[in-house]
Amino acid sequence: MQIETRLKEMGLELPAPGKPVANYVPAVRTGNLVFLSGHGPVLENGNLITGKVGADLTLEEGYKAARQVALVLLASLKSEIGDLDKVRRVVKLLGMVNCTPDFVDQPKVINGASDLLVEIFGEKGKHARSAVGMNALPLNIAVEIEMIAEIED
Repeated sequence: MQIETRLKEMGLELPAPGKPVANYVPAVRTGNLVFLSGHGPVLENGNLITGKVGADLTLEEGYKAARQVALVLLASLKSEIGDLDKVRRVVKLLGMVNCTPDFVDQPKVINGASDLLVEIFGEKGKHARSAVGMNALPLNIAVEIEMIAEIED
């Protein structure tokens, strides 16, 4: 339980895994890869971080929202594999930012998730990534992120 210990030392707690809002599953395992569906920034109290970065939220608030999404992703991953110590590598993120048309710092927002994954997993947390801006996201969430992780057999 090294990863769980690291999270506690960082003062972080994984939220309860959420339920899908449509006809899909939060995670699909195939071989030693786990594909996590797009997750949003759900707070411990169940509220969502909503709004457009560049209008309703600052870059820093967007960064914090992406960081929260990383915790939500890890909660779903743990639910799927049972133990986060089984993670061999975070392979890829697709980060989507609900933002104004003139906002161009999507990579800086998604760094909130990327930075946290590296803090938690070290080198195993470094990943390939895309960060894009969106006109809108479901339920007006500020950030949505998908993740692919390689796990031990």
